[in-house]
Amino acid sequence: MSVFPSFTPSHPAGRHARVLLSSVFGPYAQDDEFGSRKINPMELYHNQVTRAQGPFSLRIFHRSWGIMFLQSNLENPSTVLDFPTRERFIEELKSNPYDVVGISSIIVNVGKVREMCRLVREHAPKARVLVGGHVAAIPDLDTMIDADHIVKGEGVSWMRRFLDQDPSARIVHPPIASGFGHRIMGLKLPGDIGSTAATIIPSVGCPLGCNFCTTSAFYGGKGKYINFLETGREVFEAMEAAEKAMHLRAFFVMDENFLLHRKRAMELLDCMREANKSWELYVFSSANALRQYTMEELVELGISWVWMGLESPRSGYAKLSGTDTLDLTRNLRANGIRVLGSSIVGMEHQTPENIASEIEYACGHETDFHQFMLYTPLPGTPLYAEMKEQGRMLDDEELADVHGQFKFNWKHPFISRDQSKTFLDSAFWRDFERNGPSLYRICRTTLEGIRRYRSHAEPRVRARFEREMKNLRTQYSALLWAMEKHLRLSNDSVADKVRELRLEVRRECGGMGSFTSSWLFGPMMLWLTRREERKLAKGVTYEPKTFVERKNWATD
Repeated sequence: MSVFPSFTPSHPAGRHARVLLSSVFGPYAQDDEFGSRKINPMELYHNQVTRAQGPFSLRIFHRSWGIMFLQSNLENPSTVLDFPTRERFIEELKSNPYDVVGISSIIVNVGKVREMCRLVREHAPKARVLVGGHVAAIPDLDTMIDADHIVKGEGVSWMRRFLDQDPSARIVHPPIASGFGHRIMGLKLPGDIGSTAATIIPSVGCPLGCNFCTTSAFYGGKGKYINFLETGREVFEAMEAAEKAMHLRAFFVMDENFLLHRKRAMELLDCMREANKSWELYVFSSANALRQYTMEELVELGISWVWMGLESPRSGYAKLSGTDTLDLTRNLRANGIRVLGSSIVGMEHQTPENIASEIEYACGHETDFHQFMLYTPLPGTPLYAEMKEQGRMLDDEELADVHGQFKFNWKHPFISRDQSKTFLDSAFWRDFERNGPSLYRICRTTLEGIRRYRSHAEPRVRARFEREMKNLRTQYSALLWAMEKHLRLSNDSVADKVRELRLEVRRECGGMGSFTSSWLFGPMMLWLTRREERKLAKGVTYEPKTFVERKNWATD
């Protein structure tokens, strides 16, 4: 077996090799012998952000963007098999003579990678097996799985070299829907209606290099990143192509710190102005990167959602240095920019005596969403190396449980392993108890933006907030009506806030439309919400559907 961070071997069939690119097999939201965990479903929001919000939790799946990106940039006959069952993976191997099988995975799914490698040897013994993704960061992975090559870091150039193609060729950005399988308060949206945004991937890696960050470490660590789209013009062209292909005007920008690169972002704004584009951007950004921009620049750029680290003020991370995050998040929300705050539970300075106040501080940001994760040393990160050297890693922990939503995998100076889960769960519950459902919060922030910008001098900006106003008046009015009624049973103070917001939406966004939506669809949404709550109480879980996508595929 070969492990390749940079040097690349080659396949004798080159660009004629048949390639299968697969994510790990499901089901995912269950406990099994391959490493699936019920607590770790294939739903980012429900897993890490809204999991304490019951029927109000945002249920949505996201595709495996990495293998889609690889397929788009290879000339070979290829298949993407995303979210297969174990049986469907076997069927694919037996039905087609593949020369290369690439398996992409995160660390916790190493057990599934091991089984998939075994299945390839059994059903497609002539195929070369490649393994990539964050799982490649596991020390001595080559002794745990039967693969031919383990690929670390960025995969497009590696695969192009491996298959006799130009690694420096321009990146082809595939059309990617940001999500699918949306379920809101028990309502399963049909087809792809929920996919209201396209995903754009300008860069991978983050130059800030926080010690716990697997993404930063995977792409070279502090000070390093790889641009697929170097300029604002290139980002604009990728967005425009996605707009034409998918008929969408909102974009999830999958870049660890998109706004850090101000020159690129401002060039994108110039292109948007020139083409009169009324777009919405959902971005990741550090607090310090946001400070490079005026609020007017952010609004004109279409920034409507920001995922931002809100670690403890005592954490010492440079991305928070000199920034009053409470004031920043208030200002963003006051301008209609929804915020997903991300906080770490169990940092080394935290104790059983002070952690409640740290959680309260995090919840005090009143962000629209709030992610909580345990401070977790993952293989490949500087934090893991540090803890390993100090002898503080718990060596008997299964990698399947090291996902940041269960218990510590290391020895904390003050907090026990069992306490870590108790404190993590309390953070989610306190955020929900204090701030209410995230669906309510995004309506609140959206209304703030409408009030401030519906008469903006720039037509592009006005058009965006007019769309937001229509959504509040129609779709969200019914949700708020049902939410208020259901919360009366458990949290009267939040129910009062929801009612107040619902009446404000009626006054600000059009009384008749809001009233009609509430009374026509509100009772139905209340029934669905209560049915969903009963289903969840019985242990019902959700799984993503399987995708099969072929390119350059000739059939006999």
